[in-house]
Amino acid sequence: MGRPDPRGRLPVPAGSKESSLTLERGLALLQAVADAESEAPSISELAAAIGASRAAVYRLLVPLQSRGLVRREGSKVRLGLGVLRLASNVLPQLRLAAQPALRTLAEHVGATSHLTVADGTEAQAVAVVEPSWTAYHVAYRVGSRHPVHRGAAGKAIGLSVEGRQWVHSTGELQPGAFGVAAPVRGVPGLRASVGVVALEKLDGDVVGPQVVRAAQEVADALR
Repeated sequence: MGRPDPRGRLPVPAGSKESSLTLERGLALLQAVADAESEAPSISELAAAIGASRAAVYRLLVPLQSRGLVRREGSKVRLGLGVLRLASNVLPQLRLAAQPALRTLAEHVGATSHLTVADGTEAQAVAVVEPSWTAYHVAYRVGSRHPVHRGAAGKAIGLSVEGRQWVHSTGELQPGAFGVAAPVRGVPGLRASVGVVALEKLDGDVVGPQVVRAAQEVADALR
């Protein structure tokens, strides 16, 4: 049975708090394994990392192992292939969430819009929307990569919160191409930008705020 809520609300199911704490610790454990850059962490190291006993770590590993999220090698723990299966669904989810904002941006500006995500030292276009009414526009392929420090899309990812809201570039990735981009902020773990690219010069004072708004809409859709 549930126990009464002290504020008079619906009963709180028994064990719900304990289940929540178990889930939180399980996620913390998975994060600790993922944060190990090279050498696989030991059970003792994981226990210290999440502030739990070795026995608790062993218990938490059981469901993670059963789902293939981690694998044990003696006393060492590594990420499992189940993480790859989860990761493979991330990009489709990003594309789906970003589509409405990118469509609106492309139609308003009359330029190809895109969502670009940082992958190490590279930036990758993961979603692209072309305007429907223009006579010509830039064809930008999903999956296109470039150095994260070049082009408006890459540079926007690195903008500080206190700095500029958007950035522009001219011919850095393709001669004659103009870009304006803004960072997607407020989504934990995501380094990304939303931008537009065109074959003619874009008025940053007009396009910049539109790109910033689209980036905010994408962030809202992902939270």
